[in-house]
Amino acid sequence: MYIRQNQRNLNSAQKKRFTAAVLELKRNGTYDELVRTHGKYFVPDKDSKLRVGHMSPSFFPWHRRYLLQFERLLQGVDPGVSVPYWDWTTDSSPVSSLWAEDFLGGTGREKDRRVMTGPFAYEKGNWEITVGVTDARFLTRNLGRPQNPIALPTAAELQWALDDPAYDTAPWDSTAKGGGFRNKLEGWAAPKSERWRNHNKVHQWIGGHMTGGTAPNDPAFWLHHAFVDLLWDRWQLKHPASGYLPSAPLELGDLQRGRVISLDEPMPPWNITPRDMLSHQGVYRYE
Repeated sequence: MYIRQNQRNLNSAQKKRFTAAVLELKRNGTYDELVRTHGKYFVPDKDSKLRVGHMSPSFFPWHRRYLLQFERLLQGVDPGVSVPYWDWTTDSSPVSSLWAEDFLGGTGREKDRRVMTGPFAYEKGNWEITVGVTDARFLTRNLGRPQNPIALPTAAELQWALDDPAYDTAPWDSTAKGGGFRNKLEGWAAPKSERWRNHNKVHQWIGGHMTGGTAPNDPAFWLHHAFVDLLWDRWQLKHPASGYLPSAPLELGDLQRGRVISLDEPMPPWNITPRDMLSHQGVYRYE
């Protein structure tokens, strides 16, 4: 079993090993395959197709399996590497440690949002964007969106999601009015005065490539989602009597039937069910 650490506790050697392994996955082509996978399964709930990665109950187990795939690839390069997590309720500034020159690099320059610092700057010659809807070949960010400021989620916003004892509620999409932990943490269940909460708000705060279906083009994606994975753990500990919903396939006639993954249905592109992903005990733990 290995440990996923808070990124703020990594030493310089650990940061270097992580970024070196990520760069090697980019060099050998497997990183961009991962980006394509996320783009393929980013299906909005207005679409009639199966939703497995987003706007659906399988948001947590799907991303847990996706992070594990990334982590195993990293460990194939360097067995001592794991995915760090970023607690955005505490490290909430554009000058927090993860945005330093020796780790993920900082925000983009004003004129075109191009990231100019750190190992993923285009000028270094190792990080060309090849997957997505933009023509820009360089990584883009706009931390905090200075021209229209946005703040990272607060501890109170996060607690609002963690306090909900229901895992998810019908109609199992971004419009679920009854609340539910999944929708609140994913961030669609925001008041009308706000457009984003929690997970979604973090994507918007980073800006640039993080705002679309090919968000993993920015390595910050993995640190963000490792924290989301940790938050699922916290919710499970807080609500031991609550479990994944829906527990069974939806009834015939339900408009969401065939579009939502229930507890024991396989999640593409893997033959893995949400039940298989309810725990990571024996694989990794958070520190």
